[in-house]
Amino acid sequence: MRTRLYGRVLIDESECDNKIHINFNGVIKMVILKKTYKFRAYPSKEQKAILNRQMLLCKELYNHLLEKAKEHFRDTGKTFTKYDMVKWVTKFKKEHSEYNGVYSQVLQNVPDRLSKAYKNFFRRAKEKRGGKKVKVGFPRFRNFVSSLTYPQSGFKIERKRIGLSKVGMINFVNHREIEGKIKTLSVKKTKSGEWYVTISVEKEDIVPFTNGKEAVGIDLGITNYAALSDGKVLQNKDVSNKERKTLRRLQKSISRRKKGSKNRKKSAFRFARYSEHISRIREDNLHKLSYYLVHSYSFIAYEELRIANMVRNRHLAKSISESSWGNFAQMLQYKAESAGCVAVGVNPQNTSKTCSECGNVQEMPLSERTFNCGKCGLNIDRDLNASKNILKRATSGQGGSHASGDSASAPQKESASRIVESGTTLGVSR
Repeated sequence: MRTRLYGRVLIDESECDNKIHINFNGVIKMVILKKTYKFRAYPSKEQKAILNRQMLLCKELYNHLLEKAKEHFRDTGKTFTKYDMVKWVTKFKKEHSEYNGVYSQVLQNVPDRLSKAYKNFFRRAKEKRGGKKVKVGFPRFRNFVSSLTYPQSGFKIERKRIGLSKVGMINFVNHREIEGKIKTLSVKKTKSGEWYVTISVEKEDIVPFTNGKEAVGIDLGITNYAALSDGKVLQNKDVSNKERKTLRRLQKSISRRKKGSKNRKKSAFRFARYSEHISRIREDNLHKLSYYLVHSYSFIAYEELRIANMVRNRHLAKSISESSWGNFAQMLQYKAESAGCVAVGVNPQNTSKTCSECGNVQEMPLSERTFNCGKCGLNIDRDLNASKNILKRATSGQGGSHASGDSASAPQKESASRIVESGTTLGVSR
């Protein structure tokens, strides 16, 4: 087994995919990257009516499929597989002529959605049997469907228009060039009535193996959004008191209106529009923070937080939800692939309670913002101490002391294999 050190990451050459050609001077060639482009769309009044009608039919089809799956299990004791669903949809379409107004591939995507819902249900049930505290969550009937997916065909893209089968040519804002082979196209409607087109592509690209920068650990928090192990602190865009008051006022206006009335729908529309405005501001800032990190460091270690469990704390639930730590971690992962960077999540247990110098573990209530080690006397900021522990836990002692080609310890090889298998280091789409 041959292992090499790049930046601060050990890579096992035998783990590399056959499609990936590695030049150990620092370049990975012919790497398949997956990207998604998002564009604002402006369908006409007639096209909006057609798209809304198709979404309504897809919702009804989803609910019919779910009911059929339940009946099949009650009668046979077996799961209604995706193959069975596709066959049933073909038969169902022949019996209901209104579904001829929806493109066939869009209808075939509905069984795929339900099949994924069942797979997630079985995965969560397995995790619960293993002792994890998770909600199993059996697939439920849908009240609405807000997107249509064209998985293979049924669309064509011109300069400023997108042609959709059974819909027509839709205007969209083509603000950037689409590079790569188009795999899927989705049309989505937001709660405020805005329309977007998302296009997923695959592209062979040449990406740097490493950008030659330093390694860093990140401790995500509320007071400071991200504390870095090198002492830097990054802040997220906070919601001002004026914006919070506006949101509360709009929420109250909804509750005062009679259910089912036009005025209630108008109030809900105004609230959705303002909420999306605030969420876009936060998302834009997270994109800027993640871009800065992947281009400033070659190795990023962050905490794999169980956010679903953390929001059970009613005192911190709102602040945790607004922080969007999960979305930020996803941004780091996919942006690192093409920036010559590695982003790795670690177990967050006791990262705030452990001394980054001597390893002593002691109690640290949230009210204490300074870590005072009772063993070695270290006095350091709580978040900075945690970020240093996160980096140590991710690198498993990879301090850069191993020369290229030198042997490595078992923990280092285990860490390296995990990084390669995750696909993050090599930039391979998962």
